[in-house]
Amino acid sequence: DLELHLQRCQQLPVTVLTDHQDLNNTELKTILNSTAPQQYRIRAKLRTYKPQKLYQSIKLHCSKCNSLQEVPNGDDFDFILQDSAITAPNPELHSMSWYDSVMWTTQDQKQRKIAIHFVKHDEMLQQPEDTLLMIEGGTLKEIWKLTKRFKCVIPVRSTEDDLELLDLSAPFLLQGNIKYYGCKQCSTPKPIKSLSSIAAEQRPSWEPTEIAQVLGIEPLQYVFIMKFTLVDGTGALNVYLFDY
Repeated sequence: DLELHLQRCQQLPVTVLTDHQDLNNTELKTILNSTAPQQYRIRAKLRTYKPQKLYQSIKLHCSKCNSLQEVPNGDDFDFILQDSAITAPNPELHSMSWYDSVMWTTQDQKQRKIAIHFVKHDEMLQQPEDTLLMIEGGTLKEIWKLTKRFKCVIPVRSTEDDLELLDLSAPFLLQGNIKYYGCKQCSTPKPIKSLSSIAAEQRPSWEPTEIAQVLGIEPLQYVFIMKFTLVDGTGALNVYLFDY
């Protein structure tokens, strides 16, 4: 448990960073007065670390515009799904040459209309573990059920002419328990029919990077970020950790 380990490090007399064993220890005061880049080995105490809760360290990063953003929570996604479900699926967009569609009405009071579009390969449906499907009008709970059985799930909504992605505040793709997001600033979403080019491949793999590319999405990457403050009596050094 990294969080518990960090708390213990704060209580120890010193925190020893063991990299660069060939270097002598350097005081933080010397490092602070030096120009970067340099390599040093230090002997210091961990005074503080941020964020205090490790789940807050996970951010979304765009490698194109170098922006960072918080990972949306499930409530945000659920709200977008509810908003998109107000518009009923367009029957004219069902069962095209490259996907088969199934539609039904829920038995609850809201009587939501749900449509699922199963993408075909060589005019045949693939095995569930190899299948990409698109869903309209589904709830978060229903989508998670689908991700347990099918390889990829894309939430969509109907327009007059084509299916389209939801607002990019929502994931453009779900695979297993992973939600894939796109950068609002750098993405130029294309019509969903762009996916038909992957379906026409000899062996569609439905890899997230390929799906993002054909849909005009600049994917965001999950990154781990932390800030540490180290002290040794001669000065205090802020250290930043950034890793994919």
